[in-house]
Amino acid sequence: MNEKTAAGRLEALGHQTRLSIYRLLVKAGDDGLIVGNIKKALDMPASTLSHHLAKLVRVGLVSQGRRGREIYCSVDYDEMRALIGFLTEECCAGVNLEQDAQDAA
Repeated sequence: MNEKTAAGRLEALGHQTRLSIYRLLVKAGDDGLIVGNIKKALDMPASTLSHHLAKLVRVGLVSQGRRGREIYCSVDYDEMRALIGFLTEECCAGVNLEQDAQDAA
């Protein structure tokens, strides 16, 4: 994952409503939730929910599908793990500011 992709996903999750939707879907597991159930659980107007779900889908954190006549949403766990991995891949690797400054010169 590159910084631009990670930044877009973090920006999407940086909105409280989208974070609430995402966390609810994470709790739901692989089966996800029907859009109507998300609306009910979060007491949110359909148009507002649709707007926020579209953003989460656009950045690749949530996928949508149909079950009969209903639309369901679920977390793309591979993408969630990729984002977490991007954030932690260099954890505690050490930083040498003097060497970084020399490399930049």
